[in-house]
Amino acid sequence: MENSGSHPEVIIPPVEGVAGGGTAYGWSESGIQDPNLLRDSIDPLKVHSSELLHVWCMPSTANVGPQDMPRTLEPISLLAARNERESFQIAIRPKVSWAGSTIAGTVQIQCTNLCSTSGDRLVVGESLKMRRVVPILGVPDALVPLEVPLSQLTLLPGETASIWVSVDVPDTQPPGQYEGEVIVTATTADTESTAKPLGKPERNLLYQELRNCLDFMEPIDGKPFDEVVERVKSASSSLRRVLLLPLFSDLDMDNGSADMMEDDAITNLSIRVKLTLTVWDFILPATPSLPAVIGISDTVIEDRFGVEHGSSQWYEALDHHFQWLLQFKISPYFCRWRESMQVLTYTCPWPADHPKSDEYFSDPRLAAYAVPYGPVVSCGDTAKDFLQGEVEILRTKNHWRKAYFYLWDEPLNLEHYDGIRNMAREIHAYAPDARIMTTYYTGPSDAPLASNNFESFLKVPEFLRPHNQIYCTSEWVIGNREDLAKDIIAEIHPENGEEWWTYVCMGPSDPHPNWHLGMRGTQHRAVMWRVWKEGGTGFLYWGANCYEKATVPSAEIRFRRGLPPGDGVLYYPGEVFSSSHEPVASLRLERLLSGLQDIEYLKLYSSRYGREEGLHLLEKTGMYIGPERYTHDHMPIDVMRGEVFRSCASLSNS
Repeated sequence: MENSGSHPEVIIPPVEGVAGGGTAYGWSESGIQDPNLLRDSIDPLKVHSSELLHVWCMPSTANVGPQDMPRTLEPISLLAARNERESFQIAIRPKVSWAGSTIAGTVQIQCTNLCSTSGDRLVVGESLKMRRVVPILGVPDALVPLEVPLSQLTLLPGETASIWVSVDVPDTQPPGQYEGEVIVTATTADTESTAKPLGKPERNLLYQELRNCLDFMEPIDGKPFDEVVERVKSASSSLRRVLLLPLFSDLDMDNGSADMMEDDAITNLSIRVKLTLTVWDFILPATPSLPAVIGISDTVIEDRFGVEHGSSQWYEALDHHFQWLLQFKISPYFCRWRESMQVLTYTCPWPADHPKSDEYFSDPRLAAYAVPYGPVVSCGDTAKDFLQGEVEILRTKNHWRKAYFYLWDEPLNLEHYDGIRNMAREIHAYAPDARIMTTYYTGPSDAPLASNNFESFLKVPEFLRPHNQIYCTSEWVIGNREDLAKDIIAEIHPENGEEWWTYVCMGPSDPHPNWHLGMRGTQHRAVMWRVWKEGGTGFLYWGANCYEKATVPSAEIRFRRGLPPGDGVLYYPGEVFSSSHEPVASLRLERLLSGLQDIEYLKLYSSRYGREEGLHLLEKTGMYIGPERYTHDHMPIDVMRGEVFRSCASLSNS
């Protein structure tokens, strides 16, 4: 860690964040000269920004909190396959204050396109996005979108701010090395950002005029000279109309060169973060290899957004959440709890005979979908007729292989288990090949299946067979005994279509992998490493939006009482942070995505060299050895990914 030359040595308290988050939350710098002393004498437009700011880069697994201290700024080098998202963070901390009494100052952050030597590009706003990391309960978690390519940020004295930068590589992107920059400039609060968003009418007008230019100019090959001249004149007229738009009214053509010089002067005072991205020829599959089914509470959406169940606004709200979540390579399902932990789960709110049903279930990004046992919205059919009608339609579709029924969450006694068997019988009467999934961590308490709890737990597949096909067990049961996973798998009959999935919720707790707020970044990402190493073929998480009830979209987020902070919450309503209706992802949701992408790398490596070699790669890099032995640093992740790239890319090119 480094300090500015004018600061005495700062003693960093030897503590970590919540549950080992790796950041000393709540501590402030001591013994530092008052940064306000120089405020009146500093003009950020005349001083290089490095005199006013610390800027450094951190990996996506770092929890960068307000009291994180500066490090050396180094260039960013990323590796990504096609159809993959890679992210990193830029941390900014003021050295002095140059603005008002309550803030340190304002900075502008600009992101350029990433360009290759062959002329290919990854465009800002499409492939490159920036978000500000906002603390929740003092822990960095919410990723609030920033305007691109240029955005302004207010810094507070003695606090570190973090910007999350993501690069989404399309599956058609040509492989190669791409370069770009993130430019950080200290500025004054009254500096007008050129990134003001245009209204839709202005954007439509601008788009139409530019489209007209292309329509005039594109089909000129082989045209007579006179016609080409006329087309050029028409295109010129369209471009002139563009320049006359109100958007450009404050720009004087005569002073254009002076304005450019002023921009150059400011840019010359900026801090430039160099970014290099290597895109290789591996394409992550459109359909994730491991289905990660994540629950979304429809009642939370109804309460917070004031939509009536079954109304057009309700369908629109659920569709909005579903479409947004698909970018994280998860398979969302909506749910509502009933008596005794019985659950109604469904991926598509529309019935099977609605066109939206095929649209949802045929989407290649969806790896699995939940079929409701009963009507989602009241209809004239009885529950039995509804179930039969849904199954008869869906069984004729190619996507039926993705279907599953999730009927009961964590059954505890014989009554619960009998309920599952009875519902499964009814489903299998209409569709013998239907998959029933049950989550559990124990056998029936009032009818022990064996002499001890774990043996009873192991006997659940035998007890439920043939009514259940996906046995989804809590990682909490396994604890740090990975050998127990082998005992569980031994009870599963994959030759009969049975699968073993796992889930996390309240447990397991620190230091085991989970998605609780404040855990280490690698701890979040390791949830998926654990699934892959133990041999699970699917994963379930009970809730991504299960915060306390609220009746206003912008209401403060409160985690549910009795649950670890962050449990059941992976994203936030956008209205909590701004006027945007776009949901706001958490760091933990991004790390879930990264973990799923890591599985694709490990799966590719194992397909070439065998699963044992894939497991060996996990261990020899130090990335993941077991639920209590995994890397706390990011470097082993890059080493693993780099080894897959070097070994598999060389094979494909040989």
